[in-house]
Amino acid sequence: MALHPQARAAVAAQVGAPQVFDPGYDIAAEREAARSAERGREREHVREVRDLDAGGVPCRLYVPGERTDALVLHLHGGGFVFNDIEVHDRAVRAFANRLGVPVLSIDYRRPPEHRFPAAPDDVDAVVDWLRAGGLVGCGLAEEARLLVHGDSAGGNLALVAALRHPGAFAAVLLIYPFLDPEQGFDSYRTAADGFDPAEATWYWQQYAATPADLSDPDLAPLRSPVLGTLPPTLVVTAEHDPLRDEGEHLVHLLAEAGVEVLGTRVLGQVHGFWRHHDVFPVADPVQRQVAAFVGMVLERPGVTGSGPA
Repeated sequence: MALHPQARAAVAAQVGAPQVFDPGYDIAAEREAARSAERGREREHVREVRDLDAGGVPCRLYVPGERTDALVLHLHGGGFVFNDIEVHDRAVRAFANRLGVPVLSIDYRRPPEHRFPAAPDDVDAVVDWLRAGGLVGCGLAEEARLLVHGDSAGGNLALVAALRHPGAFAAVLLIYPFLDPEQGFDSYRTAADGFDPAEATWYWQQYAATPADLSDPDLAPLRSPVLGTLPPTLVVTAEHDPLRDEGEHLVHLLAEAGVEVLGTRVLGQVHGFWRHHDVFPVADPVQRQVAAFVGMVLERPGVTGSGPA
């Protein structure tokens, strides 16, 4: 299928933009530009939004309604290097409202200042804090179930969190996850519309502290020997995305391991669509699909992923 017209326009708008691998590329300036671009933009009202310290990690809690029996952890994308809870605030507000479930957005440390394993260690700290009483501090039930969600690099961190904490989560929700440092799948050569594979290489180089890290299952979770421990998992990929095949390979691995898994490919779309509702209207129905999956999981009695350790 050809690019959707909205995706085609978005790709064309990026032609000629500076690339992360260009000499002299300014990471700090790009981070500030992303924050500035979000300031003043209209965003949805959420009943309660508050910042908190979760085991030493800054987080932002979104509570859309009265429900207190579940919490979705959100890990933002950005190649591990870019974005933060401010940049993702608008998207997470919409996500929380579609879910009808509280969402905790985690402001994990980023490379190159803080390389692997700083980010997954920060997620560990939040999970440990929640399971040791932090859920009550968030105004949730002590037995509230945890789910974990992430887009792109955040999808990597969400998957690693579930692998590091077997039994802690009721579901894993991944949007075009960034999983393969080797970039060994065909989509890097056949579907890289608007996302240069050299950019992906640069992200892995910033994230890994040593070459050996690139084969560590906590960085490259497709290598994990314990994928079969995962709870019900949703994986959403974009048709025109170099990361498409690694996400879909994960679906096959999980199915073979006996995990309940649903894989969805969004036709005509490119990497990054999930966060930009104003550019990609398909982001809204995809968020509603995720909400339906969450609702299905939470309706089941006796599902794993309870709060306290």
